[in-house]
Amino acid sequence: MKNLLCAVFFGLILANALQAQDPAFSQFFASPLTLNPALTGKFNGQIRVAGNYRNQWPSVNNAFITSTFSVDGNILKDRLPENDNWGIGIMAMTDKTASGILNSNYIALSTAYSKSLDEDGLNQLSLGFQATYANKTLDGLKLNFQDGLQVDGTWLTSPTESINQKKVTANYVDMNIGALYNASFTGSENVYLGASLYHINQPKESFLGMDDIILPARLTIHGGGYFPLSNSANGIFFSGLYVSQATAHEYVLGGAWQVNVNADENEKPTNFYLGSWVRFSNVTDAYIPYIGLDYGSFSLGMTYDVNISKFKTASQGMGGIEISLIYIGTSSNGRHKETPCPKF
Repeated sequence: MKNLLCAVFFGLILANALQAQDPAFSQFFASPLTLNPALTGKFNGQIRVAGNYRNQWPSVNNAFITSTFSVDGNILKDRLPENDNWGIGIMAMTDKTASGILNSNYIALSTAYSKSLDEDGLNQLSLGFQATYANKTLDGLKLNFQDGLQVDGTWLTSPTESINQKKVTANYVDMNIGALYNASFTGSENVYLGASLYHINQPKESFLGMDDIILPARLTIHGGGYFPLSNSANGIFFSGLYVSQATAHEYVLGGAWQVNVNADENEKPTNFYLGSWVRFSNVTDAYIPYIGLDYGSFSLGMTYDVNISKFKTASQGMGGIEISLIYIGTSSNGRHKETPCPKF
């Protein structure tokens, strides 16, 4: 019975993955190139290197393990109008489902242009585009099918499933677009609103040459802001996210409190963050406590999904740990001018 329940559960996982629910991060704000192509080059600095790791439901035989690595930066600064930015970037992502039964790998190239709407660069509009190559491998050697289940609960090779006892792959090219508007009234605070549409060409996935699965478009709307606390170097961030893909809808809301621990060092301050987000769809899914640290050019963040839905019985109360690390390098010639940019 235990083996049968595991088979059913992994079947649901694979069905969910094969029907194109994209990998997602609780720290969506720390994975800019999977959130919105318009965020390419949207930071204060010359180059940004970001890495993300997520292990969701590890008690269920490592249901989902997702990792990303991205590099983006600004180019042609001397040839663009003041306060305008042109960003380019590259991102690699790998996602392993059900202990590697389904492996998905992506490589993406993105670009975005940020146009200043005023002479000080306090209001900007950014448009971005991204092209992605995807490769997915389904390992039939690890799959068990219903007609292979024996009376004693053991599994034998299925005689009817064409995918059994072999590995099959699917490849496709994907197109994504995005837009972002950010504004600041005094230069200290910052608010933003963005939208992105992934899989605009709705590519087809085919593992056996005849099982075309259309990848549905994913709409994301996200926004937030930063407000400094009076008479201090501390501040409050808030952010929200709405995602719609096929019949799935997800909402994430929350924020973080920033505490500056070396206000005298203005160049590269050390900041500590404490916050929380909540994720829900038709039911509340998880609380997501967050701690973070800015130290020099590095930003480290960690969250843990506290699963509070009915699925917590199957997951044994273990949600998912997630870690992000971002490095931002600035120009050595000192010509870089800071403008308000989204952070959370």
